[in-house]
Amino acid sequence: MARIKYDGVVEAVRYSPEGRVALVRVYERRGPTFSDRILLSREQLLERLNRGEKWVIGQRQPFMGGTFETGPQVQLAGSKDDPLIVTAGSNGSQRDELRDVPVF
Repeated sequence: MARIKYDGVVEAVRYSPEGRVALVRVYERRGPTFSDRILLSREQLLERLNRGEKWVIGQRQPFMGGTFETGPQVQLAGSKDDPLIVTAGSNGSQRDELRDVPVF
């Protein structure tokens, strides 16, 4: 089975009181390797998703460097004026939903 190429891995999320993603803790692809943990705001993640980058949910495997256990892909849903950040297979609610992602 071919591995899916992705530009980043979302490890944890923080939601605002309105149910929107406020921050995400991610590992970003930098050439053949990945960054340390970095924080991205909602706007920064939306910008990357709008550029067509592929982001997945996952966790770094201990002692394995750039190897991750990955899950569903992060996608945009809703209208262009008010996009929602969701994972593939989310149930279509009116709020951001990164299913199975730990909250920090």
